[in-house]
Amino acid sequence: MTTSTAPIEATEDAASGSRTSPVRRLAETPEVGVVAACVVVFVALALDKSTFASAVNLQGMGFDLSQYGLIAIGESLVILTGGIDLSVGALLGTSVILMSWFNVRAGLPAPLAILLTLAVTGTVGLVHGLAVTRLRMPPFVVTLVTYTVAQGVTLAITSGTSITGIDGTFGDLGQTYVAQIPLPLIVFAVVAVAAWFFLERTYTGRQVYAVGGNPEAARLAGIRGDRRIVSMYVTSSLLSGFAGIFVLGRMGVGSASGVGVGWELSAIAAAVIGGVSLVGGQGRILGIVAGTILLELINNGLTTLQINSNYTNIVLGCVLGLAITADRLRARSVARRG
Repeated sequence: MTTSTAPIEATEDAASGSRTSPVRRLAETPEVGVVAACVVVFVALALDKSTFASAVNLQGMGFDLSQYGLIAIGESLVILTGGIDLSVGALLGTSVILMSWFNVRAGLPAPLAILLTLAVTGTVGLVHGLAVTRLRMPPFVVTLVTYTVAQGVTLAITSGTSITGIDGTFGDLGQTYVAQIPLPLIVFAVVAVAAWFFLERTYTGRQVYAVGGNPEAARLAGIRGDRRIVSMYVTSSLLSGFAGIFVLGRMGVGSASGVGVGWELSAIAAAVIGGVSLVGGQGRILGIVAGTILLELINNGLTTLQINSNYTNIVLGCVLGLAITADRLRARSVARRG
């Protein structure tokens, strides 16, 4: 009897394990907590302030989300390779000034001004990637240099004054609605889907995870890690320049007053909150998007509740600190299970 019941019990346990396994995996997925937090925060703010869920406020959040979201995706791609890009915010601000200068001072049409600016930002990303891969310079140092230089270039070009009289094309791109949905938000969604497809459905995308997770193993497997790293830095810088198009369109002037300053912290926070590991090799686009949405809900919620804006950075810093702590605890838990 013992020999006949044991296999049955083992089979039942295995079947039970197979049934609960997907649920357990879902519960352990970082994105679940972030998405749930977005829902809770949104519902709480909507119940407390009826204006929070109004169409006008949601559209404004859509514009903001697209700006932060684009640089967050670029930042996350770099982090996945085991690097960091501290220049995304400053480079965005510089791209706003460059497009304005090319358009107004140099007299170039808006499309050409955009292309030249993207060429500049792409070149900056290429320099980042080559410095990290060929010269073996720490990503923190390389991008910190660009952060400082970009802010200096912005002030040198404008002498601290705004550039006015920009082409209306920028306003059309930055303030247009498609079926009551902001065009920048649609562009952000398209970029997010493209990034998801690249990372999770292409061989090259899986190589990015491999390079960030274990560079030596990736090298032994024949993966050209340097190329993957350089391409991610270029993509990050290009997305910063791309986001600058929409920022300039919304402002209507090339302003040098703090545009993009501190946005790199929001980008890093969105990535880490969304489950991207700071050591590289872990994270998905769904979590990055959810992390960006959560930060936007918090920022907008503080404004809607008429809380002093000086506390925004305090809240952002606390959220980032909690996210980094959770990331390290998650890494330790995975290491113990391994």
